[in-house]
Amino acid sequence: MDMPVNRFKRALREGRQQIGLWCTVPGGTVAEVLAGAGYDWIVFDTEHTPGDATTVLAQLQAAAPYPVSPVVRPVTNDPALIKHFLDIGAQTLLIPYVQDAAEARAAVTAMRYPPAGLRGVSGWTRANRYGRVPDYAARAADELCLLVQVETAEALGAIEAIAAVDGVDGIFIGPADLAASLGHAGDPMHPAVLEAIEDAIRRIVAAGKPAGILTLDRDFARRCIALGTRFTAVGTDGAILSRGADALRASFAPE
Repeated sequence: MDMPVNRFKRALREGRQQIGLWCTVPGGTVAEVLAGAGYDWIVFDTEHTPGDATTVLAQLQAAAPYPVSPVVRPVTNDPALIKHFLDIGAQTLLIPYVQDAAEARAAVTAMRYPPAGLRGVSGWTRANRYGRVPDYAARAADELCLLVQVETAEALGAIEAIAAVDGVDGIFIGPADLAASLGHAGDPMHPAVLEAIEDAIRRIVAAGKPAGILTLDRDFARRCIALGTRFTAVGTDGAILSRGADALRASFAPE
């Protein structure tokens, strides 16, 4: 039995645009609803949600029958968390708050087996189809994809150094934290923030790495795509739910 192909990683290498969606509600039901919506990739987030390895496992299982690529975001750049998510079958990880090349290298090390890294080895995990992929340890790195987030002014200054780290497959810009870092907390659409984002996209592309972003503004999402983003998240389950519910209620407001 072979391990699954990482379609998301291959799409990035081929330069194909991947449109994504954020999943913040833990558990399999919402994940399954979103997985069937036709997006190329979907983030199962644990940084800003109650989610953990157990709830992400249910999400990965719910999404498995659908042609969508799961991306898991740990709460931090921690080798123990990275090991957990890889072992339950996550093939693409989005590591938040990577400040410099050293932190990017630490994430790469956590993703790889010795001697190239420090990922612990188990012969019976969901990742190796419970021992049915006999050469998993030798080939795992081929199908794993590491995305790192740059989301502070300091991190933006290190884009070229981060991009040069072997094993970093893409660089994601986090607008919300970047806005806070630049003195505009809660206002990711501030002109200064947008200018910084656009410059970062150009530099990531110039450094030879796929650039990614999450923005709920459709016009700005299209602007980012035009500038060169290759994995572009355009919504979150929470925003879709709250805005949809608000709009429906407003349509029945007293006249």
